[in-house]
Amino acid sequence: MTGLSGAGKSTLTHALAKELAGIELEILDGDEVRAHLSRDLGFSREDRMTNIERIAFMAGKISKHQTLVLVPVIAPYREARALARSLSDRFIEIYVKADIATVKQRDVKGLYKKAEAGEIQNFTGLSDPYEEPENPEIIVETDKSSIESCVQQIIQKLINYNIITTIL
Repeated sequence: MTGLSGAGKSTLTHALAKELAGIELEILDGDEVRAHLSRDLGFSREDRMTNIERIAFMAGKISKHQTLVLVPVIAPYREARALARSLSDRFIEIYVKADIATVKQRDVKGLYKKAEAGEIQNFTGLSDPYEEPENPEIIVETDKSSIESCVQQIIQKLINYNIITTIL
């Protein structure tokens, strides 16, 4: 899942995991991976690319064992997402879309305010670009639909793509 900070990627991931409780799955949350495997990286374009490559490599390895891997990360660059796609046999790009006003309103961590005050550099959507996906397999608009509705939309698409068969 890709989208701006505050778009709802992690919220959707955990709600989706709850709905898919009978399916073998793993979550590689962007914040957790940064805290444990990529703490040596900053937020330059190069470091963001390296972070996504690490996450995608792990996701690809895990998914080879018939485990669904949910990866909520900002992944702001198309090039990084293309790299991630190349490292997995069954990659589905889910664009978690929400407008900038909505994500600023949801800013539970206060990151947008800090970035606007100049306390955070290279902040995606403000001082660093977010390149919207050109052809994602799934788009959910969390500024227009409920989490429950978005989860059901994702589940139906995953069934359509034969990623999952049915809900247990």
